[in-house]
Amino acid sequence: MSTITETVKVTEYPPHLKHKVIFETFKKLTPSEAMLIVNDHDPVPLHFQFESMFPGEFDWEYIERGPETFQIKIERL
Repeated sequence: MSTITETVKVTEYPPHLKHKVIFETFKKLTPSEAMLIVNDHDPVPLHFQFESMFPGEFDWEYIERGPETFQIKIERL
């Protein structure tokens, strides 16, 4: 069971910083820690980027799946 140690409210950042902040936050996590991202849309492209950049290093779990708010727990494995 992972512990959520960070929350990133994606809508609070300008577009050019959103993914940068998410990836920097993920890199700070130790194994078994997790981050929560809160967004206003389903971040499918972000999931593909995680698969490309961190294969086998994360778990992606939807906590809330819209229609207005999406919350995803991303655990560092």
